[in-house]
Amino acid sequence: MKNLEFPVVGTKVKGLTKFFDINSPEGRKKYFEAKVGKEIRKIRSFLDDKTFIAYMLGKKNSGKGTYSQLIKEIFGKDKIALVSVGDLIREMDDWDSFTKTEKYKRMKRYYRGYMAWEDAVSAHLGRSTSKLLPTEFILALLKAHIDELTGMSIFIDGLPRDMDQISYSLYFRDLINYRNDPDIFVLIDIPLSVIDERIKYRVICPNCKTTRNIKLLPTSKIKYESKTKHFYLECDNPDCKGGKMVGKEGDDKGIAPIKERLEKDEEILRKAFSLYGVPKILLRNHVLVSESNKYFDNYEITPEFVYKLGKGEKVVVSEKPWSVLDDNGQMCNSLMAPPVVISLIKQLADTLSS
Repeated sequence: MKNLEFPVVGTKVKGLTKFFDINSPEGRKKYFEAKVGKEIRKIRSFLDDKTFIAYMLGKKNSGKGTYSQLIKEIFGKDKIALVSVGDLIREMDDWDSFTKTEKYKRMKRYYRGYMAWEDAVSAHLGRSTSKLLPTEFILALLKAHIDELTGMSIFIDGLPRDMDQISYSLYFRDLINYRNDPDIFVLIDIPLSVIDERIKYRVICPNCKTTRNIKLLPTSKIKYESKTKHFYLECDNPDCKGGKMVGKEGDDKGIAPIKERLEKDEEILRKAFSLYGVPKILLRNHVLVSESNKYFDNYEITPEFVYKLGKGEKVVVSEKPWSVLDDNGQMCNSLMAPPVVISLIKQLADTLSS
């Protein structure tokens, strides 16, 4: 972030020169064991009989879900639960079905707020545009859902989602009866330029809705259209009939349509960073180009895929480290998700043992 740089947590291990395929589950398992095996065992020991709550705070498209999913992959779905506030709210879109669930009954019982229950429901269903969905409504939903996650550590994405919710999150563990659990804020710093290019070069399969990125995450089928003189991706999902992947409407504008949302996200990050009394894990998904070799192995840097036409109009693909300007105007490399998770594991192990 501008004028606020999180520390770089390197992953290099002295004497370790082996290449790991961090794009495959088996490769990641060996990678994490080689680089943070000691810390993983320390966290596993903690999880044997204890739990924690982590609040993932970052700008939209900063990787909160990806990092949480990798933590779940490492420690197991029986130990780690991922809770997305947005997903829970969308789960209630079919309100008639939701009202027939036990979760609904618990949520209604837990609700306490300045807005009548019926008005809060109307706000959720969009029948009232004059009142925002109250925080108390969200908290009741979260508590009702977390009741089903007994004995699991929780990563929450979507709380706090506004400035007024930061104070709620400070005491949320008490509301859900996780009274003795460590609660941790995980703050993610990502340059706006990274988010911008992730959006601009994003493509989707019209059939199966698989998403890729023509610049950063291509499929195995890269084609050239001579009429437009553009390269494009074809879907390679084995469960899909295939076809040309296309950009989503508005994606060519990058972050412009969500600028206000990103500014609010950053405001929340800065506020959380200034808090006292709550442990904070600081993650950054980028490193200065001049320092990348010092702290990281080459395969940990996000590659940019470059295409050109070869003989017979065959597409030739090459890779180079993806470089962008960070929020302070310095050239940096973006990191793949696993090295960022290594930083998370190192700091989490220290936090849980303190």
